[in-house]
Amino acid sequence: MNFEVFSLGTSGMMPLPGRNLTSALVRREGEMFLFDCGEGTQVSLKMLNLSWKKIGRIFISHMHADHVTGLPGLLMLSSQVDRDEPLYIYGPTRLGEYIDSSRRILDMYINYDIHFIPVEEGAIYENDEFTVNCFMLRHTKICYGYSLVEKQRAGAFSVEAALAHRVPRGPLWSKLQHGLSVVNEDGLTVTPDMVLGPKRDGRKFTYITDTMYFPELSDYAHDSDILFCEGMFDSSLEDDARQKKHMTAAQAAMVARDGNVGRLCLQHYSPRYSDRELKTLAAEARAIFPETVLTRDRMSFGIPLKD
Repeated sequence: MNFEVFSLGTSGMMPLPGRNLTSALVRREGEMFLFDCGEGTQVSLKMLNLSWKKIGRIFISHMHADHVTGLPGLLMLSSQVDRDEPLYIYGPTRLGEYIDSSRRILDMYINYDIHFIPVEEGAIYENDEFTVNCFMLRHTKICYGYSLVEKQRAGAFSVEAALAHRVPRGPLWSKLQHGLSVVNEDGLTVTPDMVLGPKRDGRKFTYITDTMYFPELSDYAHDSDILFCEGMFDSSLEDDARQKKHMTAAQAAMVARDGNVGRLCLQHYSPRYSDRELKTLAAEARAIFPETVLTRDRMSFGIPLKD
């Protein structure tokens, strides 16, 4: 079961050559989920050969231009590739107004259904395999973070236990692996717990951007395999970060460390930093949390299944 995260844009405030505005994409088992849609998102999608048609759900953090200006173009493009699946867009209430006004003023041709879902804290989407949770951040506008969390999987199947309980090889093994009880060769009932190990945790991706630091962020990100988190400033600008309600790279590292995160992927850098100067942000974060990546546009990260 594949689970990949793609960085489509890492710049905050304004796009730079080689640094699009903030956007990330998760591809899981053929489904694609977009988190924010800054200017340049389409460019990275094209360069990574990621199909727009497969983006089924878009999650927007807040209504600042550097997180939503790529959305109208993406909506129009989807009509040009004969999209026939509905698109679900989640975000703050005013996002619905932005979508409606963009469609009207730009006279968009849209040949598929767009469903806007205003979000609030808690689970905002759930199916049999995973949940998308939403939590409030602390920024100059209403702003949300998101986590995509897989549900627990069945434990590992024990061939030895199945044979010991006289369950013959074949379709009965599949039934046990899918949580169904079966009848063995002796006419006795064998239940899944008799042949399966402990349940295995699923994978987790968390997306946090445009917020001042507060300790509860670590609770939201807890046990994430990958945390995409803003690290907009270096520590010398911590006062500026607090006033503008942003985070330093060191504070992002504190969130990762305290949240028992697997890997921290820094993003949403201030345009004041050249590509070379971004190394300062990485160094400050790694001093606190060594498993830090200075994320660049169009990097990708796989999350393997847990044993």
